[in-house]
Amino acid sequence: MKVTILKEKLKNGISIVERVADRVVGLPILNNILINVEKNFLNLTTTDLEIGINWWSLVKTEKEGKIAVPTRVLSGFVNFLPDKPIQLELKGLNLKVDCENHQTSIKGLNPEEFPIIPKITSDENISIKSSIFCQGLGQVVDFVGYASSRPEISGIYFSFQKNLIIITATDSFRLGEKKIFINPPFEGLSKDYSFILPQRAAKEIVNIFSAKDENLTVYLSPNQVMFETFLPETPHPQIQLVSRLIEGEYPNYQEIVPQKYETQITLSRNDFINQVKLASLFGGKINEVKLKIDSLKNKINISSQNPDLGEHRSILNGKAEGKNCEISFNYRFLLDGLLNIKTPEVVLELNGSEKPGILRPKGDESYFYLVMPIKAS
Repeated sequence: MKVTILKEKLKNGISIVERVADRVVGLPILNNILINVEKNFLNLTTTDLEIGINWWSLVKTEKEGKIAVPTRVLSGFVNFLPDKPIQLELKGLNLKVDCENHQTSIKGLNPEEFPIIPKITSDENISIKSSIFCQGLGQVVDFVGYASSRPEISGIYFSFQKNLIIITATDSFRLGEKKIFINPPFEGLSKDYSFILPQRAAKEIVNIFSAKDENLTVYLSPNQVMFETFLPETPHPQIQLVSRLIEGEYPNYQEIVPQKYETQITLSRNDFINQVKLASLFGGKINEVKLKIDSLKNKINISSQNPDLGEHRSILNGKAEGKNCEISFNYRFLLDGLLNIKTPEVVLELNGSEKPGILRPKGDESYFYLVMPIKAS
């Protein structure tokens, strides 16, 4: 193997694939990046056996070849190199790295020991702008739960339909649902499709693809899913992320989502966030913040009390309708919902003190956040 690549390109590729390396104890080969040069492409690959990432770049190739090298060593060394072309050359099981006045030799491992990342070539696929997809995923990705008895809620639920993607996550205390409406409808789907994606894979998708304003293709299969973007002006992949799926049936969460409300109040998002943060300073051991909606006066009273620190009360004006209502929430869960809404105003819908509340962006029906109350003892 002998190739030349710009430092910034190589650095970018390493930063993408190293995200899943160094996480598996007892399998040293997984602490490495597989470097493979074929024709005019350099390919970097990492995996932890649950997630696999491939990255490609066009390079000047003099000789093909492949080797596995330690991720931390390669990443750390390349970061300190000047912004000049880098030459990579394979000498036995050593990778020789030359860049201007810097030369080093990194000991590698037999590339044949590196696990093969499965290739998904499914006819069931969709294509969507990566920024739109990742923005929607980012609004729910933090709401999963962790329970060995309920592994299905440790992931993100996706439902793909001809003209709609529904993305949902819950930990049974709160739930977020995002709808992405598609026009024109997807052409690569022969039927509706759903799966549960592990949270870690979902977070890597947001981290890797959110800044890209390009098409993201999602290939669907029974046990795995692949997310792929392409090199500019070529049919060749640039980034592929392959992940296993979580087995099981996702809860029928629609059963607990209120279809109507008894009390509704519209508030300034930023003011509501600030008032909840103030109240959180006195939230006590269970992080409790109390809300009292006065529909006649169009206001919400926000209060909290801590026996050791004191108490706090504030009033926030809004536009209310329906019954007066008193309800308590865990302020952390309330803030999680508010921070994932981006409109200037939010709508809070309630059905008494013991049923879940719903937060929605005003004027946007594509997202809602459900949060369970703290019930009076």
